[in-house]
Amino acid sequence: MNMFSNKEMPSPSSLFSAYASMAASMMLFRSMANELIPHPVRGYLVSSLRYLFKTHSPKLTLVIEESNGISRNQVYEAAEIYLCTKISSNTERIRVSKSPKGKTLTIRLEKGEKLVDFYEGIELKWRFVCAESPQKDPNDPFSPPRSEKRFFELTFHKKHKDRVLDCYVPYVLERANAMKDEERVLKMYTLNSCHPYNGVKWESINLEHPATFETVAMDQDLKNAVIEDLNRFVKRKEFYKKVGRAWKRGYLLYGPPGTGKSSLVAAMANYLKFDVYDLQLANIFRDSDLRKLLLGTANRSILVIEDIDCSVELPDRRHGDGRKQPDVQLTLSGLLNFIDGLWSSCGDERIIIFTTNHKERLDPALLRPGRMDMHIHMSYCTYHGFKLLASNYLGIHNHHHLFGEIEDLMKETDVTPAHVAEELMKSEDVDVALEGLVKLLKRKKLEGDEFEDEAEKKNAAQAAKRQKTGKQQRKPVRNNRRNSTKRTSNRLSAKKTILY
Repeated sequence: MNMFSNKEMPSPSSLFSAYASMAASMMLFRSMANELIPHPVRGYLVSSLRYLFKTHSPKLTLVIEESNGISRNQVYEAAEIYLCTKISSNTERIRVSKSPKGKTLTIRLEKGEKLVDFYEGIELKWRFVCAESPQKDPNDPFSPPRSEKRFFELTFHKKHKDRVLDCYVPYVLERANAMKDEERVLKMYTLNSCHPYNGVKWESINLEHPATFETVAMDQDLKNAVIEDLNRFVKRKEFYKKVGRAWKRGYLLYGPPGTGKSSLVAAMANYLKFDVYDLQLANIFRDSDLRKLLLGTANRSILVIEDIDCSVELPDRRHGDGRKQPDVQLTLSGLLNFIDGLWSSCGDERIIIFTTNHKERLDPALLRPGRMDMHIHMSYCTYHGFKLLASNYLGIHNHHHLFGEIEDLMKETDVTPAHVAEELMKSEDVDVALEGLVKLLKRKKLEGDEFEDEAEKKNAAQAAKRQKTGKQQRKPVRNNRRNSTKRTSNRLSAKKTILY
């Protein structure tokens, strides 16, 4: 039975009148409040009311981004490695990869995936997130394209905040470092031109170069000096800190092409177990980009700048027609500050290696100690280097009847280790390979003699011309035997290793 009779039910018109009266009262009250209550006070009251009626969650979420400003976030890298051991049957999507020479699969979380970890009874929920970053000014030629912003979310109860930050996060860092040491695979990093320098986009592949100090064909005394210098460097962390210097070391490898500069870099990386970052200065246009790249490198790494004499012209670079490139702001001072200025201290246990075929073309400011601490002359192949190559390529560990002739020819001939190695690879027959090398050395000796004779004739003609014009200069006296001895001495001097 209806509780209200027809007489007691309010009519629609009366309900509308009541609503209109209430709305008018609210508007009047709001108008009076705006006039009587100052704006800051109103804002405070509104925020207080929202806080009172807001539903408070007992959970806390830590956001672990891939980069920390312009430097790498070590917690992100550690989480990526650590979480691959926590993947369970509940995980729906994972990323799997394997290098050609890798022994195991590399497993990573796919974007959007979640997993749960437990630490001393605390439940910790991880989530891998990828968000697309906005594109910058399209009119700027150096504006980076749209890219993904990657980060981890770690959620747990608020009451465990101190325990998580003080114990769990350091535990993840420690476990990740231990895992990297157990499965250490050296990496070769290069800058991907498709991802300009926002976030510092280094991309890597496994460094599988087989060169070691045992296989590099170089002077044995120089090799021992380099090994000793590397060992001293990695053991002196406290010393560098005590004397107020950044824990880094600079090397200059110089000499003719094919003398083993790149092989020595690989041997140093394999010896120290350091990753290699290959930096092409020709692709960098601003000092700020160079700083970002430096901060994007990890500790215990080798930064290599090859052919520095021709990769960049400082202080400015130009087009082929001589016009200066627009917006190019990479300067010599920026490069020097990158090497040994304040920015060079952003990281520990780093080695910077420059290579060049022409040391004399480098600015003297680059060559001083503190920037290029050790100058290593990679010279032409010596007899000792040949025997090492013969052992590696042909398996000759003792003497061969052609060794004496090869030794005599090498004293009078300039030939690179790369050229010798190429000749030894032409046949698996030891006698055939060595006979081919003897022919090569004789041909190069003959070419060298002809070149020197032509140079002597040219010098003699120039001297005669100067004498006719009244300039007093002694005309060179040619003696075949004496000149032959002089040429041999010059070649030996050219092969002598120079070490600073």
